[in-house]
Amino acid sequence: MQLYNKILLGLILGAVVGAVANFLDIGWLQSFLIALEPIGTAFIRAITMIVIPLVVASLMIGTASLGDLTKLGRIGGKTVGFYLCTTAVAVTIGLLVSNVIKPGSGIDEATRDQLAGDAMDEAAGAMTLAEEAPTVIETLLSVIPRNPVQAAAELDLLPLIFFTIIFGAAVSVIAPKRRDAVITFFEGVNDASMVIIDWVMKLAPYAVFALIGAVVARFGTDLLQSLLVYSLTVVLGLLLHLMITYGLAVRFLAKLNFWQFLKRVAKAPLVAFSTSSSNATLPVTMETAEEELGVSKPVSSFVLPLGATINMDGTALYQAVAVMFIAQIYGIDIGITEQLVVVLTATLASIGAAGVPSAGIITLIIVLNAVGLGQHVQAGIALILGVDRILDMIRTSVNVTGDLTASAVIARSEGEELSFRSRDEERVAAPV
Repeated sequence: MQLYNKILLGLILGAVVGAVANFLDIGWLQSFLIALEPIGTAFIRAITMIVIPLVVASLMIGTASLGDLTKLGRIGGKTVGFYLCTTAVAVTIGLLVSNVIKPGSGIDEATRDQLAGDAMDEAAGAMTLAEEAPTVIETLLSVIPRNPVQAAAELDLLPLIFFTIIFGAAVSVIAPKRRDAVITFFEGVNDASMVIIDWVMKLAPYAVFALIGAVVARFGTDLLQSLLVYSLTVVLGLLLHLMITYGLAVRFLAKLNFWQFLKRVAKAPLVAFSTSSSNATLPVTMETAEEELGVSKPVSSFVLPLGATINMDGTALYQAVAVMFIAQIYGIDIGITEQLVVVLTATLASIGAAGVPSAGIITLIIVLNAVGLGQHVQAGIALILGVDRILDMIRTSVNVTGDLTASAVIARSEGEELSFRSRDEERVAAPV
């Protein structure tokens, strides 16, 4: 059985067992599933452990091997442009489905106040974190690290990526003998990192069972039922973005069969669903792009770490739906001007979201304030916190799929011949 099938099986079994334990109120089974959660946490820590050496090594190899700095600039421009465009489209889709479905119009005031009251303390904590968030200028300046080692230690990927690109560009222009020595060293680091990933991924099916089982056993479906229309609106928007935006990009820009694409890359979104973290999934995403799609290391090592940091399409779409939901539930009209502000603000705010669980809640506060919903921010955030974990898992899967789509599109634009392949298969032409 292929690994992604085992992961999918673990995910389904975890969800079913967790739902049974919660629905039938089987206390010992709930406690058992929650006790298994450290297995999933250990998996996340183990795969996160390899992120820094993998990102630094692969990005260093890719940058230093390019030789042509204009090519580096060209790939960087295409990557950032693609991510900005897809994020703006995601926000627009979120607004469209919210205007059609109106998820906030069906909840009465009593239910609204009860849901908000249950999570008010947690919402207050999010408000405090948002108030401490850096300004736009501070965010831009923070991309340049004063201490790259500190950035690596704190898993702060964007400054680390910036430093590695600059260092790799410098390596590309030094004497060939010294350049080759540096590249050879980092090739060894990269190869060792990939071996560790293979070891860790053998635990993935069991870790996924533990993570999903614990989440469902702890939270159950009561909150999801209370906010069912809102949750389904977010999920519908994410599905539309996946099928339309990424589907068209894969078919016409990457020139690959989209259904085959989804089948080949399924492992990465499944891991993303379980971990709710683009950063933690990054080693799997990079391995998948190179092994299953045939994307070259220079492209994958640049596009995917950057995507894990700035590509938050799912987060941006969710923010658009959340803003409309909160406005509708309090009877506040959001006109076309305010919705355009949502598109702009959500696009920019999502790029600043860290690739970690629930970072979207923090950036959502920025978007709510931008459209004049400041007086309802805390209560509004409290309303949706109950289902945020489940929706975070889904939107992270969409983000990772978007990263893989971008890698295929950029690779094809650079003249690469992509193929659907794995380590044990011969390279064959992909169907168009």
